[in-house]
Amino acid sequence: MTLERTVMREQIKELIIKRILEGTYKPGERIVELQLVNELGVSQAPVREAIRELEAMRLVETQPYKGARVRAVSRAELAESYPVRAALEDLAAHMATPRIDAALLSQLDVEIQNMRDAARRNDQHGFLGHDARFHELIVESAANQVLLDTWSGLRIEAFTLVSVITSHLDLVAIANTHVPILEALRQGDPDLAGKVLRDHITSFGDLLTGEET
Repeated sequence: MTLERTVMREQIKELIIKRILEGTYKPGERIVELQLVNELGVSQAPVREAIRELEAMRLVETQPYKGARVRAVSRAELAESYPVRAALEDLAAHMATPRIDAALLSQLDVEIQNMRDAARRNDQHGFLGHDARFHELIVESAANQVLLDTWSGLRIEAFTLVSVITSHLDLVAIANTHVPILEALRQGDPDLAGKVLRDHITSFGDLLTGEET
C-alpha cells in the first residue's frame, strides 16, 4: 500500500467521523460508498478501507448486500464504556496533577465557559467538542502516549454525542459539573483529582444509562 493511499484512507476516515459528529450521518443512516467515491474523486479502495477501519472502531456496521450504516449505540454498550473511561481518566488525573500549571488551568476554565455558551445556544455538537477537549487536555497533560492512545481509541466525543442526543439532559448543568474537577486540579492533590474525575464520569454514565443513584 502506498503512502498516498494510506494518507487518503485516513483523511476519508476522519471526514466520515466528522460527519457523524456533526449529525450529517445519523445513527442507522447508510454511508454510500459510491457517493463518497464520486464526491471526493477517489477510487473505491481507500473509501472501503476507511469504512473497514470505522467498523473496527465500532462506529459503523456493514451487512452483506446492504452496505455500511452508522451504528446506533445501545445503552448496554454505553454502560460498558463509562467504567473504562472513568478508570483511564482517574489515572490521567493522578499523572497530570503534578504537571498542572496556570496556563492549563486557564485553558480548562475557558473550555467550561465554552461549554456553558454552547449549552445556552442548544448547540449539542459545539458543547461536546468543548467537553471532549476539556478531558483531552487532562489526558494529554499526563504525558503518557499509551494512555492518550487508549483514551483516544474510545472515541469519547462520538459516544458522548450519541449519548446526549438520545437523552434530555440539562447541558448547562453538565457543564457546571466540570467545575469541581478544575478546583481539585487547582489544589494539586492527585488522589482528590483522580477521585473527582472518576466520580464525574461514573455519575454521567449512570445518568445516561438510567442507573442514577
